Amino acid sequence: MAAKLKKGDKVVVLTGRDKGKQGEIAKVMPAEGRAVVTGVNTVIRHTRQSQQSQGGRIPKEAPIQLSNLAIVDPKTGEPTRVGFKVVDGRKVRFAKKSGEVLDA
Repeated sequence: MAAKLKKGDKVVVLTGRDKGKQGEIAKVMPAEGRAVVTGVNTVIRHTRQSQQSQGGRIPKEAPIQLSNLAIVDPKTGEPTRVGFKVVDGRKVRFAKKSGEVLDA
């Protein structure tokens, strides 16, 4: 199946604690169906001090379910679904709300 969400896409969170927050996808894990989004789903990781690191409470982005994310329409700035179509013999992604092509 083709990837509807890719690294570098601007997305908005649809459900959960961070509903409405926007961020950019930093990493996609298709096998788990999850993605890491910058500034979203931040958790505190408590680490012990060692010779290499200071230790303490370190904020870190945790993965979020792909079904809870929607791509931001480049034209309107609203959440939209993603479709596929062939343009000039190339399969590209497009925003369903505005019809704007997402792949440059």
